[in-house]
Amino acid sequence: MPRIAPAEAPYLPQIAAELASIMPKGVEPLVLFRTMAKSPRVFEKMFAGGLLDKGPLSLRQREIVIDRTTARLGCEYEWGVHIAFFAERVALDAEQVSAVVHGPADAACWTPDEQALLAAVDDLVDHRTITNATWTALAQHFDEAQILEAIALVGYYHTISFLCCGLELPLESYGARFPDPLCITSAIAPDQTAQEAGRDDR
Repeated sequence: MPRIAPAEAPYLPQIAAELASIMPKGVEPLVLFRTMAKSPRVFEKMFAGGLLDKGPLSLRQREIVIDRTTARLGCEYEWGVHIAFFAERVALDAEQVSAVVHGPADAACWTPDEQALLAAVDDLVDHRTITNATWTALAQHFDEAQILEAIALVGYYHTISFLCCGLELPLESYGARFPDPLCITSAIAPDQTAQEAGRDDR
């Protein structure tokens, strides 16, 4: 059981409108969203700071940053939702889904720009900074706006991971589960509704 019971419909009008705009039609809002709705102030501030609209990184690059951040922080809830919603959409195969959780940043399944993003996530999670070597690699592939976006994504999903883990949120029924480190299997949920979710239409 979550430490704070999620809000139930009917929601406050402004919260209902926001939930309707981000969830696929007919799909119940995420437990995370409904829990945050217990504090309209937190709900409003978190959504105001969201980074799921069109930005300077590609959708695939964005998802790699989010998936690595949530995986490194042990947040199976948010990682599983993003894998279910986006992995197929951004062409993450089974090897990459496993590697984003268990593999090194320089695993051969990633392109050089993706390796740089993964290394940046690892640096920020492990050391709260970015090493000179990682920065050099980032600068070879990304401009300043893209690097700032990547750092902001890590920070935002660090907060999301704290919320999910601190509240002990139950996993969504369609969410992916962390893959076994000893075998590579597809962690993508078969639910087509989940695959179609998300704001970004790129």
